[in-house]
Amino acid sequence: MNIKSLLLGSAAALAAVSGAQAADAIVAAEPEPMEYVRVCDAFGTGYFYIPGTETCLKIGGYVRFQTNFGRDLSGTSDWDTFTRGQLQFDAKNDTELGTLESVIVLQTNADRAGDSGSTFLDTASFAIAGFKFGYYYSWWDDGIAGETDALATNTLFNSISYTYDGGAFKAGISVDELEGLGRDLAVQRDTPNDFGRHDNGLGVAAMVSGSVGGVTATLLGGYDTEREEGAVRAILTAEVGPGTFALAGVYASNPNVYYNESEWTVAASYEFKATDKLTITPAAQYFGDFGFYNGVDAWRVGLTAGYQITDGLKALATVQYQDVDDGSFTRADGTTSTVGGDETTGFLRLQRDF
Repeated sequence: MNIKSLLLGSAAALAAVSGAQAADAIVAAEPEPMEYVRVCDAFGTGYFYIPGTETCLKIGGYVRFQTNFGRDLSGTSDWDTFTRGQLQFDAKNDTELGTLESVIVLQTNADRAGDSGSTFLDTASFAIAGFKFGYYYSWWDDGIAGETDALATNTLFNSISYTYDGGAFKAGISVDELEGLGRDLAVQRDTPNDFGRHDNGLGVAAMVSGSVGGVTATLLGGYDTEREEGAVRAILTAEVGPGTFALAGVYASNPNVYYNESEWTVAASYEFKATDKLTITPAAQYFGDFGFYNGVDAWRVGLTAGYQITDGLKALATVQYQDVDDGSFTRADGTTSTVGGDETTGFLRLQRDF
């Protein structure tokens, strides 16, 4: 018998003789089961299940550093740099009515030293069974490749829309609130300066789109019920050679919240995929009755180059030249407006996507 056995035996005997009772045993609580984040592959890459739910969440965004160039762009300076941070949250889950999806986009811009910027809501919407509700970009935000074209004026509204998506064929209609929009309209055609802004006005837009092979055609119309004016836009894109050719045209009956650049315009671009990483896009646009000044036309040409530096990091550079006919007109209220001249603008951008 060794010393350890002797000591243990003596302690047990002593406890039995004395009738000593041991203190209540300390029982360690079992840890709560931990629910680890699970990958959700039902809606593509990047989604994960919100713990305790069947809702899938995806978090993304970008950080952008950009320098703009143009005449007197920032005070008397011909260049200006800003930084932007954007966060996007996408949530989706299956229901008996189909997929319920929602999007929230938060954006912050910092433009000058000591300015941390202010965060604002860029998008907040939810959609189910083809219906969409919230604050989001309309079909007018779609355009052609490059940074040259001006094919819409206002594109972000509080809206209710319905879209039928049949794959190769799509159609939709939306009702847009136009509150606060319109004071910046360039209303030159026999219209007084106090043409004013909307107070809870409504706009209605409708879209049809079809694709055959590598060709897609989209027709879009918008009607401003406050001003009783509207605009119609058509865009045609086609896969041609190593790139995509696009042709677009817009007609506006008079200035309205959907289109306020000119009475009519045509634009074209060709997105040339030079390599797997480099894309070069020349583009041009012609404006008839620019700014709705009768007889004043304008034209614009531009070149945009995009380069994928590495996974998640890309660069974009663009330069645009615009020439506007000289003109001087007297409005219905007696004031005189003048237009004309040429200008070169552009920007350099670095963007990290995640």
